[in-house]
Order: sequence, then structure tokens, then C-alpha cells
Amino acid sequence: MKDEKTNVMRVLDSKKIHYSSHFYIQDPTMSGEDIAALLNEEPSHVFKTLVTQGKTGNYYVFIIPVTQELDLKKAAKAAGEKSIAMIKQKELLPLTGYVHGGCSPIGMKKQFKTFIHETATKYETIFVSAGKLGCQIEIAPTDLMTVAKCTAADITQEVNE
Repeated sequence: MKDEKTNVMRVLDSKKIHYSSHFYIQDPTMSGEDIAALLNEEPSHVFKTLVTQGKTGNYYVFIIPVTQELDLKKAAKAAGEKSIAMIKQKELLPLTGYVHGGCSPIGMKKQFKTFIHETATKYETIFVSAGKLGCQIEIAPTDLMTVAKCTAADITQEVNE
């Protein structure tokens, strides 16, 4: 696959933020765990980007490990909302400029209040979408938090081991 720059990479390059890009062939049925396996990484290091809307009408972005689910009550509390809900898939592209499965917290059409799961800060690097299907970036969580203006929070459901 040809390595091509995405908007996410251009944003990071312009801010002189170090990252590594990882390209792969993505099948639409792939889960986050499948992508972690393709990257030869622990799933806890691979994060997905979710977009929600609060009761007030404001939009929020949440970055969580691919193996976990967003806890809407915890997310609403972090955002200072009474409640929040996931946006409909068809709303994602017009709102963010990204397609489902290729949504990145970096370079959205508009900057939304963004939260990242608190476990991200435990790792030297994490993976997030580079803004298109079949491409991830590996980046230091502190750099991601700076460029995407993220706040770390406990925003996932308890995992039953």
C-alpha cells in the first residue's frame, strides 16, 4: 500500500509532533482487536475515537481503548452534561470530515471538547486513526493530548474479567 500523508499527518508535521504511520488493508468487518493484531500491538494500546452529542446540543469526542465501551453516564459527567448519546453514523462525515472507522481526534472540521481514557497516559505511545481507513498513527499520549486538546478521564464501563 502506498504511504500517503493524511490530513492528520499534515497537522502533526506542521506542529513538529513526532509520530509513526502504519498502513494496512482494512476489511469493513474488522474490529479494533483485529486492527491491534495487524499492528502486532496490545489492544489496550490501540484507541478508537467516538463522537457524541450532549443534551445541550454540544458535541464531544471520546478516545477509548478498542477493547472497551464508552460509559455514557461517566462521559456525560466528564463533559458536564445531564446526558449524552452517540451520534448517528450518517452524521459523522458532515460533522467531522471523517468516515466511520477512520475518525481521528486530530484535524476534525471543528475542534470539539475531547476526552481520552485515563489509561492512555500509562503508555509511551498509543495508536489512533490517522483519518482514513487502513491507517493508524502511533503517537505519545501527551502529544496527542496537546494537539487534540484532550482531558484524561475515567469514561469507560467496568470490564468484567
